[in-house]
Amino acid sequence: MSKVFEFIAESREQSGKSVARRARRHGNVPAVIYGGSSAPQMLVLNHNEVVKHLDHEAVYSHILDVVVDGKAEQAILKGVQRHPARVQILHLDFLRVSQAEALKVHVPLHFINEHVSVGVKKGGIAAHSLTDIEVSCLPSALPEFIEVDLSGLDVGESIHLSDIVLPQGVEIVALAQGEEHNLSVVSILASRATKDNSAD
Repeated sequence: MSKVFEFIAESREQSGKSVARRARRHGNVPAVIYGGSSAPQMLVLNHNEVVKHLDHEAVYSHILDVVVDGKAEQAILKGVQRHPARVQILHLDFLRVSQAEALKVHVPLHFINEHVSVGVKKGGIAAHSLTDIEVSCLPSALPEFIEVDLSGLDVGESIHLSDIVLPQGVEIVALAQGEEHNLSVVSILASRATKDNSAD
């Protein structure tokens, strides 16, 4: 995780809908940081700077530096509330992290070698069931993304959660809940072309 994201924030004493609306009118985003041994703290951040950060996929699976009134705290982005009709961030939730405590984070999946997979070469179509997975690990082991290699996947075959190769120290949360949670991640489906070829 080489990239460092720094969110500059100011503390705000007051809470409530009217205070949040006033912050938004002034081009800011209301937020909260919570967790750890400290009490929850209400924050306000510059909207344009927040939007720039959120354009990066990696920000959602990184340990962030949240600088509150000049003091930096490490946190993850736990929640983003967006306006349903326009490009506006309404609220952010930050969760403080400790290097000694495992955390649960959704990490994006990057599918590689799809165009050279056995099934796709036969005319099959890759159907993605999941685009991210929730993992548990120490902050130092948190991956920016996890690769899923499709090169050996044939028509009618699937890759499940248990098939994913994980970095050391990283576990998939769903797999700890039992075999019935071993979901399919991606499958190669037969297209009309593959069906026609098999009929010849």
